[in-house]
Amino acid sequence: MIPIMKPKNCFSTTLLCIYLTLLLPTLISSQYCQRTCGNLHLKYPFGSGPGCGDPRFHPYVTCSQEKLTLTTHTGCYTITAIDYNIKVLYITDPSMSTCSCAQPSKGFGLDWNAPFSFDDNNIFALLDCSITSSPIYKPDGFYGGGNSTLVPLCDSEGASICSLLYSCRPISALNTPISTCCVYTPVDLGPSFEMDLQKLKCTSYSGFYSFNGQDSNPQSWEYGVALKYKFSFSNDYPGACADCERSNGVCGYTGDYNSFICNCPGDRLNTTGDCLYSPYWSHGLRLLPWKIGGVWLQIYSLALFLGWIS
Repeated sequence: MIPIMKPKNCFSTTLLCIYLTLLLPTLISSQYCQRTCGNLHLKYPFGSGPGCGDPRFHPYVTCSQEKLTLTTHTGCYTITAIDYNIKVLYITDPSMSTCSCAQPSKGFGLDWNAPFSFDDNNIFALLDCSITSSPIYKPDGFYGGGNSTLVPLCDSEGASICSLLYSCRPISALNTPISTCCVYTPVDLGPSFEMDLQKLKCTSYSGFYSFNGQDSNPQSWEYGVALKYKFSFSNDYPGACADCERSNGVCGYTGDYNSFICNCPGDRLNTTGDCLYSPYWSHGLRLLPWKIGGVWLQIYSLALFLGWIS
């Protein structure tokens, strides 16, 4: 004979299921998101792996073997610093020429759909460019006796920078005239943010984002590339993420729709609210903060009560 559940047991089981359904949807087992990568502190929108940070940034910024790396179609670049206040990250290009080393390069570019753009403080110097075939030089009409002149599409104030760079021994060893050096500003790179040295007929490039207080000493300049990042139209910090980080959590995402989650330390659980386990409901209702021990105490107490009324 098949046993028939008593009404009281049906009621108790239903009540417990409803309670757990309301209580536990915000607690989801998940991968642990790191708060650091090497010596760099990680905050939104960057993350240590899939499911961490903002999903729009994960394909481009990754943490592997404690090294934070930016990947574009032109290569992989080590991220040396992030300024979260002004929303700028700094990278190094191993193929870039500096006052310490001169070498050939194919250039640098950003993916057109990546959430990055060049910071205005960047200064790029194209080195060893062909005066006869580089598109950075163009015929500028005919004057008087029919002689055409070549006018470089370069920053008119960049001559002094080229002179200082060519005072560096590795760059001067290129044995090319300073006139083959062209200082580009980010706006000159066009909407695709592409610096293709093969198309520009240049051998190498140098880039820096700060004179470091020593304008006339190229050995002290901060070489590399500064990139602005943007995660929304207004770039306002997401409120849910701010709450998560204030509760010692790490912002992340999950599911087919990349829904927001807060990854919490210790128990390695995710929540749709913050690490005080304050769930957010679809209508904006927010429950009072619970400690995890209190959550299980409530479940245990409810189970005892249901067992008593059964």
